[in-house]
Amino acid sequence: MSNEKQILSADEIRRALVRIAHEIDERNGGLRDVVIVGIRSRGVPLAERLAAAIADFDGTRVPIGQLDITLYRDDLKLRGPAARVRKTDLPIDITGKTVVLVDDVLFTGRTVRAALDAIADLGRPARIQLAVLIDRGHRELPIRADFVGKNVPTSLSERVMVRLRETDGVDEVVIQRGASNEETAPPRDRSR
Repeated sequence: MSNEKQILSADEIRRALVRIAHEIDERNGGLRDVVIVGIRSRGVPLAERLAAAIADFDGTRVPIGQLDITLYRDDLKLRGPAARVRKTDLPIDITGKTVVLVDDVLFTGRTVRAALDAIADLGRPARIQLAVLIDRGHRELPIRADFVGKNVPTSLSERVMVRLRETDGVDEVVIQRGASNEETAPPRDRSR
């Protein structure tokens, strides 16, 4: 018996992202000053999909950026010298823009806190909004997503896994049951 249960299929992920794309447009009264920034690693393909969905319904090409938060994490010392720093790439100056940060799972809020610190070092946006595919609760910081694909109440003994075809070869979201996040999470997931 598998300890995994699928909570979103590929089609459900697609529909959630299309809905979020429409909500971003509506909430901002258009997309003129919007920049979508994916938090590495799975936030990047989700940001690209959001921008593609926007282009499909609106014809607007929203700038897409990639944000590495490795050096802004509060658990960097726990990761040791093997922490892998990747490229941050913002296609335009974010000062005065609406930055929509995109991530796969919102959990404790620590990843988002690190992303906010990284963004602050790169410019001064007019506003920052947060879009996540999954909000699983259990916040340790006062952070709330503006756009959510699906709220999934979880226990701390469960783990939410977002698998995307760009990184994992398949689109699905599953819950793994039976082991705590701290015991099963690879180092990148521990402080999410």
